[in-house]
Amino acid sequence: MKGIADTGFIIAFARRNDRHHEWAVDVAKGITEPLLTCEAVLAESAFHLESSSYVFSLLKDEMLRIAFDCNRNVEQLAELAERYRDRKPDLADLCLIRMSEMYPRHSVITVDENDFRVYRRNKREAIPLLCPPH
Repeated sequence: MKGIADTGFIIAFARRNDRHHEWAVDVAKGITEPLLTCEAVLAESAFHLESSSYVFSLLKDEMLRIAFDCNRNVEQLAELAERYRDRKPDLADLCLIRMSEMYPRHSVITVDENDFRVYRRNKREAIPLLCPPH
């Protein structure tokens, strides 16, 4: 599976008591290569899980791979921030939108379906998503 991991997926995978934990574990079982992510997602995940060590273990175990450089995408991120200012996107969401443009064959794996159904890559294209069932 080719995917881009969002914070909610990582938290659901880590926390057994999360309502999406079983879904996240099932998704993880289908991983055949590291899921791509960005440092903003890792920072959010470490904050919410209160464990940088756990987040680093996902990188060391090659479940996740950092595949984004904010510095090289400042212009595009600023444009996305302006376009979606009414939704007040955080940096992680902006990075994931941009990553979806850069890796068009990857689905964004998220529990945040409401925002990601609105966001568009390349201005008009729906972002392919993998979300928990309703």
